[in-house]
Amino acid sequence: MSRQGSRDTAPEVAVRRLLHAEGLRYRVNVPVPGAPRRTIDIVFGKLKIAVFMDGCFWHGCPQHATQPKANAEWWRTKLDKNMTRDRETTDHLRDAGWTVLRFWEHESPVEVAQQIADTVARRRSLPRQT
Repeated sequence: MSRQGSRDTAPEVAVRRLLHAEGLRYRVNVPVPGAPRRTIDIVFGKLKIAVFMDGCFWHGCPQHATQPKANAEWWRTKLDKNMTRDRETTDHLRDAGWTVLRFWEHESPVEVAQQIADTVARRRSLPRQT
């Protein structure tokens, strides 16, 4: 597992390039406020938008997740914990006033970037909250 890339994956980089080409600026791999050892893949901090690009295997994609045969019980427990942590992180951020966007690695980077850009545009059009 230590060899498995957890940041700067091909889907993340593709989406970030598209966002950057649209003139959007963001931060990457930012710690989740108030949640140790958790990071947000793409962050629009002032707008409080958190974007997660979830891997199908590690996060339990309903279309593409697979169940390892070897050491199946250990893997099931591990993957269930990942999905629980994802839900907790989303709830934590939403409770703090963030907009949370989650996408699967198999989704079209163009469509993902468009949804993110649309969300950014909507948030920018809202009156600023203090």
